[in-house]
Amino acid sequence: MTSNAAAAVAGVAVGAVTFEVMRNRLVAITEEMRIALQSVSGSPTVTEASDFFTGLFLTDGSVASMGFQVAFQAPVCGAVIRHINARPELKVADGDMFIGNDPYIGALHQNDVQMLGPIYAGDRIVAWAGVQAHQTDVGGMDFASWCPKARNVYQEGMRIPCVKLVDRGELREDVLEMILTASRLPDALGLDIRAFMATVNVARSRIAELASRYGAGVLEEVMRRMIESSETKMRARLRELPDGEFHACDFLEHDGHENVLYKVDVRIEKRGERLRLDYGGSSRQAPGFINCTRAGLQGAVAGSVLPSLAWDMQWNQGALAPVEVVAPDGLLCTAQFPAPVGSATVEAIWVTSNATMLALNRMLATAPGYAYRAQGVNDGAMATFNLGGVNQYGEPFGLHLMDPLAAGASAFPAKDGVNAGGPITSPVSAIADVEKNEQASPLFYLHRRLAIDTAGAGQFRGGLAGEVALALGGIGRADALIMTHGAEMPNTQGLCGGWPGSTIRQRMGRGAVKDGRACEGRWQIFGPKPGLTPMTGEDLFAVTWQGGGGYGDPIERDIEAVAADVAGGWVSPKAARAIYGVVLRGGKPSPGASARRRRAMRVQRVGKFLEDPQRVFSGERLQAIGANLFIGRDQRGLHVVTRAGCILASGDTRWRRGAVGVTRERVPAEHGITLHRGLAVTTWYCPLSGTLLAVDVHEKGRTPEDDAVLDLDRLERVLRAGAPQPGIDTPADAAD
Repeated sequence: MTSNAAAAVAGVAVGAVTFEVMRNRLVAITEEMRIALQSVSGSPTVTEASDFFTGLFLTDGSVASMGFQVAFQAPVCGAVIRHINARPELKVADGDMFIGNDPYIGALHQNDVQMLGPIYAGDRIVAWAGVQAHQTDVGGMDFASWCPKARNVYQEGMRIPCVKLVDRGELREDVLEMILTASRLPDALGLDIRAFMATVNVARSRIAELASRYGAGVLEEVMRRMIESSETKMRARLRELPDGEFHACDFLEHDGHENVLYKVDVRIEKRGERLRLDYGGSSRQAPGFINCTRAGLQGAVAGSVLPSLAWDMQWNQGALAPVEVVAPDGLLCTAQFPAPVGSATVEAIWVTSNATMLALNRMLATAPGYAYRAQGVNDGAMATFNLGGVNQYGEPFGLHLMDPLAAGASAFPAKDGVNAGGPITSPVSAIADVEKNEQASPLFYLHRRLAIDTAGAGQFRGGLAGEVALALGGIGRADALIMTHGAEMPNTQGLCGGWPGSTIRQRMGRGAVKDGRACEGRWQIFGPKPGLTPMTGEDLFAVTWQGGGGYGDPIERDIEAVAADVAGGWVSPKAARAIYGVVLRGGKPSPGASARRRRAMRVQRVGKFLEDPQRVFSGERLQAIGANLFIGRDQRGLHVVTRAGCILASGDTRWRRGAVGVTRERVPAEHGITLHRGLAVTTWYCPLSGTLLAVDVHEKGRTPEDDAVLDLDRLERVLRAGAPQPGIDTPADAAD
C-alpha cells in the first residue's frame, strides 16, 4: 500500500492558493468522469446503482483522486497501470486506451471491465485516467458469468489481459468485436465500453486544460501533494489510536460445489503510525468460484480502511500508504492461477472487507475521541440475483439486481443503524426504482419493503434489511442465477454486546403466482448457492437480506424505543419480550413488568451473580474500551473492569477469561439467525450484573479469540503525560 508521493518534482514551487484551486479542480474532474459515464451508459447497474469506479492516477499507478462509488477498485486500476509500465511492447502513445478484466493482472473478477488511458502534456505522460464498471455478462459457462460449477478460471467469463482498444485515438473495431462476441449481451457491453471511452476523454480534456494553464510540472506536483496530504493526515490519526493487536474473522459458506465453511481471518497490529494487516489465518483457496486474487485482497483493504479511518480526508494512495498487507499465496483471498474467481466481489472480497472492517472498528471502540464512530458490519452479504433470457419483444435481456444493497447498516454507540443502509464500502450506492427495473426487464415486483425482526439487537439496534418478491412479467420463462453467502452465517456482526443481524432467507414459490397475484404455491427453500434455476411465469422468487448489527446489550435499550419499534412494525412483540425484555400491555411498555423480566434475564444468563470481593473493583477509572468495559487502576495494577465493577483481567486486556461464556449451536428463533453446521455462537456476560459484553460467531469446537489486546505500557505512558481520556461511564448497579 506504499506510494511514491514523497518524490516531489524538483524545482516546482506551488503556492497554497494554487494548490487548493487545482486540488478542487482535480476532484471536480473525477466527478465529471462519473457524470460522463452515467450519461452514456444504458445499464441500471451504472446509472442507478453506481456500481463503478472513476479515478485519476500518477504515472506509477498511485491513485490521486477517486469518486465515492466502489472503493474496492482504487488499488486495482493502479495495478493495471503498473502492468502497462512493465510491458514496453505495449508501446503507449497519446490517444491510447487499454481495456482489461483479468483478475490475475488487476481486476476483481471478470465482470468488472476496466479502461485506462494515459494523459499527455506535450510528449510525456503526466497522469492516467481510469474507469471500471460491472458488466452483466462477459461469457462463461452460465448466464451472468457467475458460474457456481466452475473448477477453474477458464470456465468463467472471457479474460482480457490488457489490450489496446483505442490506438492513437482510433478504435480498433476488430478487438471490440472479439470482446463483444464473448458476451450474451453484446449491445449492453458495447455501450458501456463506449461510455468508458467518453469518460477517459473527459478526463483528458480537463487535465489538458489544467496543464496548459498552470504547467505540467505544477499539475504533477499538486497531485503528489494531494497524496502526501492524505498520508500525513492518516499517520496523524493512527498516532491517536491505541497501540495493540486487534482480531476479527468472518465466514462464508458453500463454494459452489459443496457446503463447506470458509474463513477470512485478519490480525491487525497497530504501532505508532502504521497498521499491519495479516490474513495468514484464513482458509486455503477453494475449488469453486468464491476465491479472489491478491488484487481482490488489496481492494478489500482499501474498501475497508478508507471509510473506516479516512472519512474526513481525500481518498487516495496516501491514505493507504501506512498500511502493510501480509498474506501468503494460495489463500481464499490470495488464490493462485488457475483458481476460479468469478464471484470474488460478492464472496471472498466482501467477506474479507467484513472481517477487516470489524477489526478496525474494534480498534476504534477502544480509542478515546473516536469510539463514537465504532460500529459493526454493514450489509454483510450481496445476495446475487441475475435474470436473463428473451423478453416479450424477442430480444435478449439480462438484469443484475442491485436491490440487495438495501441490507441493514450497523448501529453506533449512540444511534440506531440505518434501515436498508447498504455497504459502507460504496458510500453513495443506490438501488433503482421499482419502475426502472420493471421497465428495463420483463420483471414484476409484488413487494419491496423493510423486513420485521431482521435488525441486530442491541442497546442501539441495527438497521432493518429490505426484502423483495419478484415474478416474471410478460414472458413465460427465464433463467435465474441465484447465489449468496450469509444464509448460514450472520455476517453483519455487532459490537460491544450487540447481536448480528438476521441471516439471508431466499426461496422460490413454484406456482405461487396467478394472474399477477401471489397465491399459496409450493415453496422451495434455497440454501446459499442454488445456482442457475429455471423460473416460469407462475413462480415467485422471495428474498430477505441481512439486517445490520447491534451495539450494546439489548436489555439496556430504552423500553419506549422498543415499544416504538413494535408500533412501527420493525420488531415483533415476541422479540420485544424475548430479546429486549420489554413487556407490552395494550401496546404500551410496562416499566415494572419489564424491569422484573430484565432482572430475570440477567440471572438466567449467569446462573448466579458472583460474590467474590477480590473481583470487585474500587480504584480509579482510566479509559473506556467499549460500551460496558473500561480500564481501571488500583494498588494491584491495571485491570479490565465491567461497568458493574467486576474485574475480568489484570495486567492485560484479555478479558474474556474472567467473563461468563455461554456457547450455543442454535440461536433463539427471534433473532432470525440460521447457523452453518460448522459454526457456534458464544455470548459473554459480566459475572456481577449479567450484562452482555460481546457476541462471538466462531468455528464449532474452538474458543473465540480475544479481539483487542492493547499495549498497556504505551497506555501508561500516555496517561502519565496527562492526555485526556474521555468516555468513562458511570458504573451500573450490579443488581439492576
